[in-house]
Amino acid sequence: MQLPALHSSKKFTLAKPPGSADAALLAELITREKAQGRRVAIITADAFDAQRLLDELVFFAPDARCVLFPDWETLPYDTFSPHQDLISERLASLWRISQGEADAVLVPAATAMYRLAPPAFLAAYTFAFKVKQNLDEARLKAQLSLAGYSHVSQVVSPGEYTVRGGLIDLFPMGSLVPYRVDLFDEEIDSIRTFDPDTQRSLYPVPEVRLLPGREFPMDDTARALFRSRWRELLDGDPTRSRIYKDMGNGVATAGIEYYLPLFFEDTATVFDYLGEAALVVLHGELEPVLQRFGQDAQERFRLAQGDPERPVLPPAHLFLSTEQFFAAIQNHASLSVRATTSVEPVAWAAALPDLTVDRAANHPLAKLSMRQQSSQQRMLVLAESDGRRESLLDFIRAGGISPVVFDDLAEFASSAEPFGLATSSLHTGFAWLEKGIDLVTETELFAASPTVRRRRKQEQVSDVESLIKDLSELNVGDPVVHSAHGIGRYRGLVNMDMGQGLDDQGQPLLQEFLHLEYADEATLYVPVSQLHLISRYSGVSPDQAPLHRLGSGQWDKARRRAAEQLRDAAAELLNIYARRAARQGHAFRYTPQDYETFATDFGFEETADQRAAIHAVIQDMISPLPMDRLVCGDVGFGKTEVALRAAFIAVMGGKQVVILAPTTLLAEQHFQTLTDRFAKWPVRIAEMSRFRTPKEVKAAMAGLEEGSVDIVVGTHKLLSESVKYKDLGLLVIDEEHRFGVRHKETLKALRAEVDVLTLTATPIPRTLGMALEGLRDLSVIATAPQRRLAIKTFVRSEDNGVIREAVLRELKRGGQCYFLHNEVETIQNRLERLKELLPEARIAVAHGQMPERELERVMRDFVAQRFNILLCSTIIETGIDVPTANTILMSRADKFGLAQLHQLRGRVGRSHHQAYAYLLVPDVQSLTKQANQRLEAIQQMEELGSGFYLAMHDLEIRGAGEVLGDNQSGNMLEVGFQLYNEMLSEAVRALKNGEEPDLLSPVNVTTEINLHAPALLPNDYCGDVHLRLSFYKKLATAKTQDQVDALLEELVDRFGKLPSQAQTLIDTHRLRVLARPFGVAKVDAAPSVILITFKPHAPIDGMRIIQLVQKNKHIKLAGNDKLRIERALPEVKDRAQMVRDILRSLGDPLAPVQKEKVA
Repeated sequence: MQLPALHSSKKFTLAKPPGSADAALLAELITREKAQGRRVAIITADAFDAQRLLDELVFFAPDARCVLFPDWETLPYDTFSPHQDLISERLASLWRISQGEADAVLVPAATAMYRLAPPAFLAAYTFAFKVKQNLDEARLKAQLSLAGYSHVSQVVSPGEYTVRGGLIDLFPMGSLVPYRVDLFDEEIDSIRTFDPDTQRSLYPVPEVRLLPGREFPMDDTARALFRSRWRELLDGDPTRSRIYKDMGNGVATAGIEYYLPLFFEDTATVFDYLGEAALVVLHGELEPVLQRFGQDAQERFRLAQGDPERPVLPPAHLFLSTEQFFAAIQNHASLSVRATTSVEPVAWAAALPDLTVDRAANHPLAKLSMRQQSSQQRMLVLAESDGRRESLLDFIRAGGISPVVFDDLAEFASSAEPFGLATSSLHTGFAWLEKGIDLVTETELFAASPTVRRRRKQEQVSDVESLIKDLSELNVGDPVVHSAHGIGRYRGLVNMDMGQGLDDQGQPLLQEFLHLEYADEATLYVPVSQLHLISRYSGVSPDQAPLHRLGSGQWDKARRRAAEQLRDAAAELLNIYARRAARQGHAFRYTPQDYETFATDFGFEETADQRAAIHAVIQDMISPLPMDRLVCGDVGFGKTEVALRAAFIAVMGGKQVVILAPTTLLAEQHFQTLTDRFAKWPVRIAEMSRFRTPKEVKAAMAGLEEGSVDIVVGTHKLLSESVKYKDLGLLVIDEEHRFGVRHKETLKALRAEVDVLTLTATPIPRTLGMALEGLRDLSVIATAPQRRLAIKTFVRSEDNGVIREAVLRELKRGGQCYFLHNEVETIQNRLERLKELLPEARIAVAHGQMPERELERVMRDFVAQRFNILLCSTIIETGIDVPTANTILMSRADKFGLAQLHQLRGRVGRSHHQAYAYLLVPDVQSLTKQANQRLEAIQQMEELGSGFYLAMHDLEIRGAGEVLGDNQSGNMLEVGFQLYNEMLSEAVRALKNGEEPDLLSPVNVTTEINLHAPALLPNDYCGDVHLRLSFYKKLATAKTQDQVDALLEELVDRFGKLPSQAQTLIDTHRLRVLARPFGVAKVDAAPSVILITFKPHAPIDGMRIIQLVQKNKHIKLAGNDKLRIERALPEVKDRAQMVRDILRSLGDPLAPVQKEKVA
C-alpha cells in the first residue's frame, strides 16, 4: 500500500478502504512514523470508531503503544460528575502522552473539543515512590490531600487512601488496583497490590505512581484562584451559589468539571499534550460532528442560563470552536481518511463476497468452501475470543475443513497454510489483496454486527427456571431433593476412583460426585453429570428439613400423596386457564412508526431482559386475551419503562390507562415521568393523590368519566366506588406487594376484561407462587443496566465515626445521602445530633406526618440538590429516584424485614456511581438470630438483580402454601417447592394434551451417557466449589446444543483452554442433548464396545436400523432395544463422534402418535 510522505504544509486525503482495512492502513502508518520517532494522533468521528480502532490496531501492529483518551460521558453543563473510573482513565492517558509512552493516540472528535488542565498541572501534582526509599508520612498525607485524595477508613475506589500504623493503603487514579505500602520506620519496606473487596494482599510491585485525584487542583491557592475568577467571570451575587460556598469549605460539588477554567489562568487542549511534531489523522466525516457538538453546547448553555444558584460559563471558555479546532490542525502534518468519490479507490484491499453460514443446509459452510476453492487468496478466520475459537473450530471441522490454529497475524503470514484460525477483535473482514489473505470475521459468517452479537452473548435473557434451580448458593449442610430418593443433606463434592484406568503419571483417573447424607447416616453419591435430578429443597428452614430413609417406601408415599392432590390442582388450574381464554379482552392495534418515535425518547439502552419484557407485554396487548402479567425487576432496573410503553400502546388504541402507586410520593414521581415522556403527544394526564387540591381531583374524576383524561396516576383513591371510567383498557399496579388483600379484590373485579400489568421488585411469596405455577405470566428483569455497580453494604455498630465517614465520603464526590430514622417522635433530636456531627452538611427532614405541601417542597428541594442529607422515615421506601443520592444509612436496621431492607437499599445506586448502604445496629453482637440472618442475607445479596432471589429466600423462610385448595402447605413440605412445581407443570401439560397424567414415573428421566473417561472440571482448572456446582447444574439442565456451546465459551473465557476431563464433560452433555429426541435411554461407550440402549416405543424408523445393521459389519442388534458396535476406539472424542454419526444416520425422530382423548 502506498502511503504519502506527510509534512505540515501539505494536506492529503485517502479513500477509506472497505471493512476494517482502515485499521491495517493506520497500523502501517503508525509503524512507519514510530521508526522516525513521530507520534500519530487519530481523531475519529465518534467514540465507537475510536474504541474499534483501539481494539483492531493491536492485531495489525502488536508492538505499537496505542492510547485512547476517553470522553467524560456527560453532556455539556450536566449537574453530575463523570464516573470516577473515567476520570482515572483520562488522567492515565494524559500522563502516558506527556511522558512519550504512546505511539498512537485515539481521540473522539467531541472529546477533542473540550479544554483541559495545562500539562504543568499534571507534572506538578504527580509523584512516585519506590521500595527502599525514605518516606515522610506527614509529608505524604499533605501531598495526598493537595492532589485531591480523600482519607477514609477502608479503601474501595480510585482517589482514596487510609493510614493504619505502619501501613498505608492507596488507590491511585489511573490504576486498576489499590496498593498497600508497608513502612519500616521511615523506609518503604514493601509495596503490594490488594483486592478492594476482600482487602487481601495480592502481589508485590517495585514502585507506585500517584496521579492527581481530579482533573483540577483542590489546594488552598487553587481554591482562592477559583473564587477570584468566579467573581471576575460570572455575574450575580457569588454568595447565593452553593458551588461557590462549597468550594470555600473544600467540597467539590457534582458537575464542578464544567467550571474547569476557573481553576487555571490558562487552559490547554489535547493538541498541547500531543506536541508540535505529531501527525494528525482525521478519520471519517468530522465537520458535521463538530458543528452538531457546537450547536448542542450552545443550546444547553441557553437552557442552563439564569439560575442564580448555578451560573454557567459561556461555551467559548469551555470548548474549542470548529474554527479553532481546524486552526490547531493547520500546524500539524495531517492526513484525512474518509469515504470520498474524488480520490481514486483503494487497490490493495477489497470487500469480501457473501460468506454467510446456512445452518439449515446440509453443508453449512458451502459459501466459505466455494470462496476458498475459487480464489487464489489464503484464508484466516478470526474468532472474537478463545472460547468462540474453540466452538468455531468444532463447527468448521464438522463442515469438513481442517483449519490450523495461529496465535497472531504475523505467524499466519509467514506460514504457507491455506486455512487458519486465530483470535482477534476485528469488526468486519476484508480481502487483503496485497498480502493475498482473506480476513474473515464472525460478522461475515453469522451476518450479525459484532456489537449486537457481543450484546447477545453477555445478555442471554435471564431464564426464570435457572434462577430458581441454580445451585451456586448451595452450602454444605443444606437440604436438597433427589427426584428418585427424596430429601437429603448436601455434604460437599468428592472425587473417587471408578476403575477407569490410569493417567500419564500412573495416577488413577478420578470422577467427581455430590455427597448426600440421608436419615440414619446413609450416604448417596450422585455423579456430576446427573445434577438435573437434584434440586434445592425449599419449604422450611434448612435445620428442620425432614430427611428421608434410603430404600424405605417413605419417599414414594410422599410423592404419591402429592401426586394425587396435584391432579385435582392441575384440573382446577386448567379450568381457570379455559375461563380466561374464553373471555374476550381488547386486541390493541398501533402504528410502528409512532411507537418507534416514542421508544427512542428513552435515553438509555435497553437491557436484554427489559427488551424481552417489553416484547412480551406488547404481544399480550395485541392478542385478544386479557393480559395478566407480573414484571419482576430489581429496584432501578427499568420496570417503569415497560409500563410506559404499555401505556403508550393503550392510549394510542383509544383506551384509558390507570397507574396505581402505593404512596403519594411515588404517584407524584410517576406523574412527572409521564408528563416528560408524553410531552410531544396529544395525551391528557391527571393525578389523584394528597398532593392535589380537592378541586383538581374533582376535575380529574369528571374527565375520566367523560373520557377526556387518557392516563390517571394515583394512590388507592382510584379504587373507590365514586371513580367511574369511560373506557378503561389497561391497569398498571406498581410495587404490588404494598397493597392489601381488600384492594386486590377490588382489582380482581376489574381484571376480567382489562389488561393488567403488575410491577414489583420483591414479589410476595403467594404472587411468586402463582407466577411460577403459570397462573400469571411472569417476566423477570435481572440484568442490570450498563455501568451499574452493585451496592456495597456494611453492617456496623452505630457510632459517630462511622456516620461521619460515610456521609463525608458521599459529600466529597458531590453526592447526597439518605439518613433513615424510623421514629417520628425522636426525629428532631436526631437532627440536632447530626448538625453537631456534620457542620458542613445541609440537612432536611421528611416524614409521613408532615403537611403535604411541606413534604412536597422538601422532596423537590432535595431532588434539586438544595440539601445534601435527607433525614427521613421509611416514607422513601417506594420508588423515589434521585440519581445523585448514593449513600443510605439506616438506623436500627435490625427492625426491618428482608424485602423492606432491599427496597430501602434500592433507593441508592440509581446512576453509574458506586453506592453504599450502611445498616446501623445498636450492637452487632447482641442481635437476635433472625435479625442476624436477615442482615446476612442482604449483605450477601450485593449482586444486582437480587430482588428475585430475595423473594425466593423469603419463600424458604416463610413457606408458600398451595395457590389453590385449602390444605395449604402439607404436601408441599414433603416434596419441596421445586419438585412440586415440576410435577404440577407436568400434570398441566399432560391434561392439556388430553392424556392421563402419569405422575409417579420420575419427572425428569434423561439419557444416561457413560464415555468411560472422567468427565469433570478439575480442581486446578476451576477451584471454586460454588462455581463448579453452578456450571455442572447449568450443563445438566441445558436443553439445546447452543446452550452447551455457550457454556463451553464461558468456561474457556473464564478459565482458559479446557483440560481433557472438561472436554469429556462437554462431549457427554452434547451427546445427551443429541440423543434425547431419539428416545435413547443409555449410551455406554467403552474403548472396545459401544452399546446404545433405546427406550420402549422410541420414536425412530425401524427400517433405518435394519439398513444400518445390514450395511455395517461392526454394528449388531443385541436384543430388541440395543445396538452393539464393536470397534476399538481408544480416544474419547472418536467414541463420541461414532455415537453422533450413528444417531445422525437414523434420520429425524418421528413425531409422537396422538393418544385417544381421555374422557
